[in-house]
Amino acid sequence: MKRLGSFLVALFVIFATLLSVPVRAAGQPENKEAMAQRGRVRTPLNLAVLVQDDLVARVGNELKLTREFIRSLPAGSRVMIGYITSGSLQVRQPFTNDLEEAAKALRIPAATIAVSPYNPYVEVIEALRKFDAQSEQPNTLLLISDGLDTSRGADYASAVNTIDLLRAIREAKKREVAVYSFYAPSVGLTSFSRLATTAGQGALNRLSQETGGRAFFQGTSFVSFNPYFEQLRRTLNERYAPIS
Repeated sequence: MKRLGSFLVALFVIFATLLSVPVRAAGQPENKEAMAQRGRVRTPLNLAVLVQDDLVARVGNELKLTREFIRSLPAGSRVMIGYITSGSLQVRQPFTNDLEEAAKALRIPAATIAVSPYNPYVEVIEALRKFDAQSEQPNTLLLISDGLDTSRGADYASAVNTIDLLRAIREAKKREVAVYSFYAPSVGLTSFSRLATTAGQGALNRLSQETGGRAFFQGTSFVSFNPYFEQLRRTLNERYAPIS
């Protein structure tokens, strides 16, 4: 009887202990510490983040994720923040190793046709020229854009062969910059035209593939950057993590 009593007490203690351990419910987001441990970039980078200023307003909801990504970069990383606006590249933060200052430099896109660029690739070329090709750290550029250049037409074949897109590819190769891209629609054609969306995504895909990066998009829609950043971290670690 004594043994049975001791067994029941021990079983109760084990059960109570299990109940006290917090369990993350399905679909419940992880806390920041758990996310940081699970998915950090392990190699310091020189990273330029470029945001097209006429992207739809809901892109502003993704700035928190973008800031967290910047803050999570390893010590020694250098970050530049720029916005692609009509006729110019607005550099809000030149290259700095102060990751907090770089994260703070992000702002909500203007989300208006008034700031729509002629095409994003003119400003991409300008940003690429701010990299040091002789740097020992990997040079990377994250382009958040709809990718659309209609200078030769809005169809797919024309959009993936524009003069400025090809110039951007050459400049990135020359300076050894891998371009990674996140697709998001602008307030212009890509907000309502599937043809324009496909053309823009095709251009981003060509830019990223031919420079050693990767393009991220989900069909013709846009929901969240969260899966993009998860894949980006994994891709960067696979490419740049030192071999142990």
